Amino acid sequence: MKVARVLISEDEIQAKLAEMGAAITKDYEGRDVLMIGVLKGAFVVMADLARHVRLPVETDFMAVSSYHGGTHSSGVVRIVKDLDQEIAGRNVLIVEDIIDTGHTLKYLLRTLAVRKPATLSLASLLIKDDVERPHFDIQYEGFHIPNEFVVGYGLDYNEQYRNLPYIGVMDTDSTSSPTDVQEGFKLAE
Repeated sequence: MKVARVLISEDEIQAKLAEMGAAITKDYEGRDVLMIGVLKGAFVVMADLARHVRLPVETDFMAVSSYHGGTHSSGVVRIVKDLDQEIAGRNVLIVEDIIDTGHTLKYLLRTLAVRKPATLSLASLLIKDDVERPHFDIQYEGFHIPNEFVVGYGLDYNEQYRNLPYIGVMDTDSTSSPTDVQEGFKLAE
């Protein structure tokens, strides 16, 4: 598969993350915040979002998977990597790259709530529209996107395309080749 078109540019992403970072800074003023990135996709989002938060933050990561190499969520969620620190009594902000069917996020929220954080909030760069999912309060929303398979800015297809500086829509009718990621960079130029 290859990238068919750019959906959200690098500049648009940075502007949105700056806006989200300003809101987080305001809401958490005077409090400590622990940002938890959901690996692997959120590592890029969380790194850039954290730089827009103008107060001290701590970070940790969880790896929770429901895709297992395909283009659609399997619905079977598993923890691949748990947190390195306790969250009881902490102000926790989960950072997601994308909210799709919500199966993974529902599992993650339930798992973390049991650990008794003082607060548990959610930030997501992307929210897919026209997808049936449980309701979530998303305190810090990025972009609402159509129900298409997207890559870039941390999102992947078979571990490729994470390093694209934009969000691109995949051409699901093509076959993948080693040069597809290189071609994806040309789309943004």
